[in-house]
Amino acid sequence: MGMTATTPSTVRIGGASGFWGDSPLGARQLVRSGEIDYLVFDYLAETTMAILAGARLKRPELGYATDFVDSVMAELLPEIQQRGIKVVANAGGMNPRGCAEAVQAVAARLGLRVRVAIVAGDDVSSQWDALRAADVRDMFSNAPLPAKALSANAYLGAFPIARALDEGADIVITGRVVDSAVTLGPLIHAFGWQATDFDALAGGSLAGHIIECGCQATGGLHTDWLDVPDWPHIGYPIIDCAADGSFVLRKPAGTGGLIAPAPVAEQLLYEIGDPGAYVLPDVCCDFRAVRITALDDQRVHVSGARGRDPGHHYKVSATSLAGFRCTGTLVLVGMDAPAKARRTGEAILTRMREHLAEQGWPDFTRATVELLGAETLYGPHARAGQSREVMLRVVVQHPRKEALERFAREIAPAGTSWSPGTTGPGAGRPSVSPHILPLAFRWPKAAVVPTLDWCDTGEAWQPAPATVAVWQSSQALPMPAPALPEPAPWRAPSGEHQAVPLIRLAWARSGDKGDIANIGLVARHPHYLPLLWDYLTPERVQSYLAHLVKGPVERFHLPGIHALNFVLHEALDGGGPASTRNDPLGKAMGQLLLELPVPVPQAWDL
Repeated sequence: MGMTATTPSTVRIGGASGFWGDSPLGARQLVRSGEIDYLVFDYLAETTMAILAGARLKRPELGYATDFVDSVMAELLPEIQQRGIKVVANAGGMNPRGCAEAVQAVAARLGLRVRVAIVAGDDVSSQWDALRAADVRDMFSNAPLPAKALSANAYLGAFPIARALDEGADIVITGRVVDSAVTLGPLIHAFGWQATDFDALAGGSLAGHIIECGCQATGGLHTDWLDVPDWPHIGYPIIDCAADGSFVLRKPAGTGGLIAPAPVAEQLLYEIGDPGAYVLPDVCCDFRAVRITALDDQRVHVSGARGRDPGHHYKVSATSLAGFRCTGTLVLVGMDAPAKARRTGEAILTRMREHLAEQGWPDFTRATVELLGAETLYGPHARAGQSREVMLRVVVQHPRKEALERFAREIAPAGTSWSPGTTGPGAGRPSVSPHILPLAFRWPKAAVVPTLDWCDTGEAWQPAPATVAVWQSSQALPMPAPALPEPAPWRAPSGEHQAVPLIRLAWARSGDKGDIANIGLVARHPHYLPLLWDYLTPERVQSYLAHLVKGPVERFHLPGIHALNFVLHEALDGGGPASTRNDPLGKAMGQLLLELPVPVPQAWDL
């Protein structure tokens, strides 16, 4: 490591945003705490990239997270500068220069001088023909790439961010970087980590992963939500990171939320696949031996991440236009509400299909009728019975915009034509929007060159070939993770057993990557783990969720936190904006699985 006499013992970083749409109160809380050196923002979920692609399609000068400029910088920039806080944000999205220039304009209006750096080079859309010629395919579906793309952005790493900070940047605006890079970049800068300091890079990446979703690390979405105090004033996360990559998680003094090992373990598992091979641009992380320890009721210590060579490919997130989409909703109230709602949805589709045929237009590309309030997501495990109030969702996709504009006019007439008790929130006709599909693939790092520009001077910097070679690594693929033993065999004690819901034995967190969902389960007590491993086989989990999960289920073991991670393929109806479900991101998957009955010894005091 590049340690010097001026290297700090710890670096304090506050995570102010988990997605585009997170509360601007997070940044205000962290800045005014006086407890941070860096303020970082993660805005770019995969679905967000599709939203930004749509925004740029309508107005080319957009394509970035406008909230960062309007709701954060415009209010807090004077305080940020006064306190000497550095800012790193991937708010640039698909237009990092536009975002940086907007920030520079805010600074000029406030009479402030700031150095704004732009990390770009992630846009590989100009290489689309080369990608197709190389027969590059979607990494999840193996489908060939479409003829045209709206966008294609590589997930860059953290070293360009660190270089910007080395060169004196006050604010670093990036395009598509991996989420944890906004945290890892300041750590590389502060500690002088090199590209081969894999364990430190893995620890810093884990720190970024823990805080990249805002309050999800400080009690947000926690399984035991009743134990989380003061939701209105929940604290946003702060890490105190050491030079070896270990860190302490806390939150600003006097804020709500919960600092405890369980919420941190849930967040560790969020949206990961194989915990022994979590591949990022700068390091392939192994989180299986990570330890999470409470120091007191306001601090949790995290250590034990390991790293190895990440390979020489970037993941690329792309979008394509696949026609148009419209969602109509109605509320139906009264006896037999689910039956009335379903018949109403089918009637709307029948009427519309007849109209499409009359016009000589093709059928809908997709058409889904879904009932909210009738426990649709539970499938065969639903217990809604005779619901007397449900919301009908009719989601349709079509290559012609005018077809869906006609569909939008056929929702409201149900209020006077068919079922008694038909009503709604009075939002008017639904809007028609472009149907933008996300896809992902791998592309050699050698074909992607990160760049660094300065917004105030126009000066540009491009890394030397030797620097790029170091960042790009020498291994074609990450080395396989060392094998770990499975949990100890479960030896069921003699005597009576009882069935209890899984939530009595474990905490859970679920999320998505494209059409793949993951469910992380953390045993509430280490001695539950052998039972959970024995009973929760991939086959049993797939069977329980078979109405949603169409592909295989993989299972992984994290002995350090006594946890399991399930990776569910073909689980989200396409995932993100491609999905027609009311849970396209797998947020509910963990909650569904926590109701699975598990046989446990009668003697266990649960």
